[in-house]
Amino acid sequence: MSLIELARSSHIATLTLNRPESMNALGQAGDGDAFVEACSSINEDPSIRCAILTGAGRAFSAGGDVKAMQNRTGNFAGSPADIADGYRNNIHRMLRALYHLRMPLIAAINGPAIGLGCDLACLADMRIASNSARFGVTFLKLGLVPGDGGTWLLPRVIGDARAAELFFTGDVIDAATAQDWGLVSRVVEPDALMDEARALATKVAAMPPAALRQTKMMLRQGRGLSYDGALELAASTQGLMHHTADHEEGVAALIEKRPAHFTGG
Repeated sequence: MSLIELARSSHIATLTLNRPESMNALGQAGDGDAFVEACSSINEDPSIRCAILTGAGRAFSAGGDVKAMQNRTGNFAGSPADIADGYRNNIHRMLRALYHLRMPLIAAINGPAIGLGCDLACLADMRIASNSARFGVTFLKLGLVPGDGGTWLLPRVIGDARAAELFFTGDVIDAATAQDWGLVSRVVEPDALMDEARALATKVAAMPPAALRQTKMMLRQGRGLSYDGALELAASTQGLMHHTADHEEGVAALIEKRPAHFTGG
């Protein structure tokens, strides 16, 4: 069984973590390859304008495989150097693949998102949660440090103090608290989660695809730029956008007071 089920429909790709028997635990050999393959496939598909990430079964992802940790198997076998290489060459490949998606990503968080699972959710540009979702970064409770880039990701989403509280206590918060803290933008009933995610994805996918991907790129790069650098990136990118057919269509649609139809030209 493949770790990720990939489906495409109407300019939207849906990636489903498909290991429900273990609450979509991650870290088995080949998991990095599965993420790279799925993300590369949709990055290279010009028809895809938005992606959704969710989990099969009752969890989004429970994070790393605790039984494998206990048995020191798979990603958690061998010497300290072997384990470090397992993170670099497998787990971190999953994270990098998601981070480098070129189109906007929505996390539809259907249940617990713990540890590595919470980090996956934080890699999305937008997050919607079922009211049964739970969030935690419980690494210290296992005698570990955050091993998946969470100390970089989570503070950018909810701020330093709240991220520190979650890391240092190992507390798990419910969906309502996650919304109050800005970890998710909305909370819905479980049966409505995927409909809500698809509705948001459909709205995003109606935007001009080249400008959409460029805007995501600018958001990513802007984290490491000065304000002057961000302005220069905006100027050079905007110059290109002014010469696209989609820009002409957007202007014409506004003037003619009709919906725009963007084709990627």
